[in-house]
Amino acid sequence: MTHIARKRFGQNFLHDQSVIRHIIACLDAKPDQHWVEIGPGQGALTEPLLKTGARLDVVELDRDLVELLKKKFAGQTHFEIHSADALKFDFSTLAKEDERLRIVGNLPYNISTPLMFHLLSNAHCIEDMHFMLQKEVVDRLCAEPGNKQYGRLSVMMQYACEAECLFDVPPESFDPAPKVISSIVRLTPHRRPPVQVDSRENLNRVVTQAFSQRRKTLRNSLKDLISDNDLNALSIDPKLRAENLTLSDFAKLSNLLDNVPQISAS
Repeated sequence: MTHIARKRFGQNFLHDQSVIRHIIACLDAKPDQHWVEIGPGQGALTEPLLKTGARLDVVELDRDLVELLKKKFAGQTHFEIHSADALKFDFSTLAKEDERLRIVGNLPYNISTPLMFHLLSNAHCIEDMHFMLQKEVVDRLCAEPGNKQYGRLSVMMQYACEAECLFDVPPESFDPAPKVISSIVRLTPHRRPPVQVDSRENLNRVVTQAFSQRRKTLRNSLKDLISDNDLNALSIDPKLRAENLTLSDFAKLSNLLDNVPQISAS
């Protein structure tokens, strides 16, 4: 059965066997683990994952691929297919009591960021996540303060998990070949947040506003939320830009909003 990649689903099928072997080696799947694959496509990673003996659930939106996978892996007792939109799927329903899922996927570029945040809403039952993403996105996930790639995505994801770029994957490893380089990233949810944040909503608010006009100083970008005096009281220079602040700095700003509500009034 031949399947033509569909642009509307952002399908680019991995076919490079050396890359597949490298990914599987990085995953280090064990028979006693419960894996979830998002967007399995034609099963390039599914097949070697099943050979490890791990329990595997896959979530696939394309119904034609669902049928292809059902035929290809018929008879596999530790394998289940879920025909669903990963952005709406409740991944916590797959985890048994006290079980932590290991997630893997070649994510469509157009939904990668919202899907990662959706998954992190179930971080309590996730051990780690390994994703194939656009290299630019992985660079942003892993960026440190002072780097031009450092932004809202960097701060919010690093608050939620540890991000590690494993290796790059060239376009010719896919069919059809994308126009960009991809990277494999490992995201490991923090068991305990690296900084104390009283309100995740306020953290997102202050980070979003600070980076909305990233060339502006904090004095200007945050003027509707936080005064110069408050910034100075936190030992944060109002003349700095958002890209110069650490996660710890953003946590201080967030907690200031939470503890002094009146300063958030416009």
